[in-house]
Order: sequence, then C-alpha cells, then structure tokens
Amino acid sequence: MGLDYKLVIWNKFKKQYDSIIALGMFTYLIIFAIITFVFNSETSIETLIIRAFGSLAIIMLHIILAIGPLSRINSQFMPILYNRRHLGVSMFLAALIHGGFGTFQFHALGNTNPIYSIFLSNLEYDSLINFPFQVLGFLALIILFLMASTSHDFFLANLSAKLWKRLHMMVYLAYALLIGHVFLGAFQQEASLFSVGFMVFGFICIASLHLSAAFKEHKIDHVLNLETSQWIKVCHVDEIEETKAKIFTTKTERVAVFKHNNKLSAIHNVCKHQGGPLGEGKIIDGCITCPWHGYQYLPQNGQSPPPFTEKVATYQLKLDKKGFVFINPEALPEGTEVEPLSIDS
Repeated sequence: MGLDYKLVIWNKFKKQYDSIIALGMFTYLIIFAIITFVFNSETSIETLIIRAFGSLAIIMLHIILAIGPLSRINSQFMPILYNRRHLGVSMFLAALIHGGFGTFQFHALGNTNPIYSIFLSNLEYDSLINFPFQVLGFLALIILFLMASTSHDFFLANLSAKLWKRLHMMVYLAYALLIGHVFLGAFQQEASLFSVGFMVFGFICIASLHLSAAFKEHKIDHVLNLETSQWIKVCHVDEIEETKAKIFTTKTERVAVFKHNNKLSAIHNVCKHQGGPLGEGKIIDGCITCPWHGYQYLPQNGQSPPPFTEKVATYQLKLDKKGFVFINPEALPEGTEVEPLSIDS
C-alpha cells in the first residue's frame, strides 16, 4: 500500500494459482502440437508455434474477460479474481511469442524494418476484406504490453487508481482489435471456420456474462426511496449478517452498511486500491477487509489502520423503533469519524 516497488510476495495461494496457469498452458500447447501433427504432419515448427501460442492467448483472454462478471454473479469465483493479473501477464507472454514468431517469419527476412513492414507490406487500408489484419494484432499487442508492464501495485499507486483502471479497461479495445485480427486473418489466409466459430461463440459468452452481471448490479443500484426527508430507508437490521454488509445505493454512490459487535457503520463501497467492492468483504480483526486484495479500513472512520493512509467516505445512520436502518445520503469527508450506531439503543 506504499509507493516503494516490492517484488511479488509468493504466498501459498499465489504459488498454487501460478502453478495451475503454467500447467494449463503447457498442457494446451502439447495437446495442440499432437493434434496438429496428427492431422497435418507437414506443418513447420514456426507455423506450429505461431498457431499454438496465438490460439492459447485468445483462449486465455476470453477466460480473463469472463472472470470479472463471473465473480459478480457468483462469489465463489472471487478467489480467481484476486490473481487475475497473473493470468493477464501470462496471456501477454503467449501473445508476444505468437507476435514475435509471426513478425520474424513474415516480415524479418527482407530489407525493410520488420515493424515498418507490418504497416507497409499491405496498403489496402481502404478495403474491408483485405485490410492488413497484422496491424490490428500489433496494436492489440501494444495494449497488452502496457497492461502487463503496469500490473504491479507500484504502478497502481503512482498512476492513481482511476488512471490505472482506465488503462486496464483498454483490454476491451485489445479484444476488439483481436476479433478483427482473427476474422480477417482467417478469411485472407485460410478459410478457417473453426477460428471464426470460436470467436463468435466466445464473444457471445463474454457478452452474455457481462449483461447478466449488469442486470444483477442494476438490482443492487435500484433504490426505492419512500421517504420524503433526507433519510433513506436501507433495510431491516436483521437483514445484515454479523461482520458483513448490506450494499445500498444513495443517489449515485454505493454504500456498504456493516454490522459489527451489535453496531452499525456505513462507508463508501469502493476500495481505494483497485475499486474493489468493500461491501462484499467482511470485518476481520476489527477492520473492513476488501475481498479483492485484503485492503483494510476501520468501520468507524473509513481510514486504513496505520501506517497506511487510504481513506473512504463515511455516512450517518439511524434506527427506528421497528428496527429499520436509515441512512443520510450526504457523504461525509473521507476519514470522518462517525460513532457506530448501537443496535440495542
């Protein structure tokens, strides 16, 4: 949570996660090679590498894009989300090998600079069918490189969470470029119905997952405000589990109302680290703990425990005689101390 660059702390879970990634990639490459030589024994090693690592990168990208909405739909997928950046870096390495071998085989054997050749070997930029598909792949690789090279928390802290998030949202631009890269490549070089079919199926799956997650989020964001005063009814106190929270939307902001030690506290739902949903976490050792990467905040003031300095906004609560919780939708300045509301009183 500081600004000093520190190497990744390889705990037990990260080692297991990365071992699964490495084993999965290796297994896929072996199976792909066996199938290729069985059905097309004349395939060259260079072509095999290009196709194997290219298809591997595409599959991994679809998995990465699916993790986010899956974790919103079902919390059991949350552990995979914690280390998604490891999968992203691994995917970039696969894409880099694909792009590197492709550039060498098709653009590095002439007198023209290979990078120039990617852009100049095919000048039909005004053609929809004959558009230079390799340019799209190269641009996508640049985006994936920017994301992989800034995936460490050091860059997240120095770039600011908002800028870092915007940079990494460019994965969807990279995905769009790769769809064009695969479609045009399949039609221009080989009429590969499998490649086209996989991309169509993959896009439908990713779009469906994101829409499903969006509908679920919309239900959370939908506020039925029956109050005419500044106080808004949240829920009955019994609907909030001990050490956990009820996520509620006031105006345009999500708030997490936590129950702890028979008291209630409300803070802004968005973690300062990477925008994680604090309300989906729980209180551990007296601190609200983000479910994504374990960042912690004190429930009474939204401050990270010393020596950390992150702060989120807090909110005022009140309880009526029937046990319904009400919130003042006006957020207090980040880090403002608010006495926890006693349920007994």
